[in-house]
Amino acid sequence: MEPLEIANRLKERFPEQVLEVTECRDQVGIIVKKDRIVEMLRWLHDDPSMQLDHLADLCGVDYLGKKDVRFEVVYNLYSIPLRHRIRIRAQVPEDDCQIESVTSIWMGADWHERECFDLFGITFNNHPDMRRVLLPEDWEGYPLRKDYPLDGGGKNWRGYDEVLEKSKRLRKFDFYGQYQDPTKSTGLEEDARK
Repeated sequence: MEPLEIANRLKERFPEQVLEVTECRDQVGIIVKKDRIVEMLRWLHDDPSMQLDHLADLCGVDYLGKKDVRFEVVYNLYSIPLRHRIRIRAQVPEDDCQIESVTSIWMGADWHERECFDLFGITFNNHPDMRRVLLPEDWEGYPLRKDYPLDGGGKNWRGYDEVLEKSKRLRKFDFYGQYQDPTKSTGLEEDARK
């Protein structure tokens, strides 16, 4: 089934939820409201003519400065038996930065949703373990938001100094026997040429 046909069928089934169908470079994206995201994705997953049974990717997008809705959660879906795909883009407003979890459909969404929460601050309701996955639990802010300071806010996270000290102590176990400055030659390059 062609992606545009999938988009049209979703629009017929959920007319009040589909906001826009976009097409760019032979790829189709469907912009939807977040209210019934689980119901829509469950239908795409279970319908025998679509069988979008594989969640290839889930990620967040920050459109800082956009008037209507700042964030989107993007679901890239693929049908393994039927070999077609579609992209669903659920809008998530900044003042209500949450959406329902789709782990009830795809268990593999677990880590993707945690990463999206960790880096964008989008909360996934009914997620089995909604906590940070990449950054320390006490990290302040969300680094992939476009208004996040490039220097991380000018301060190191708690525990940074301990990790730095441990790194220095463990350098004696480095592959070369001691820490090597990457800007200086080790002599290995000349031996390799011989």
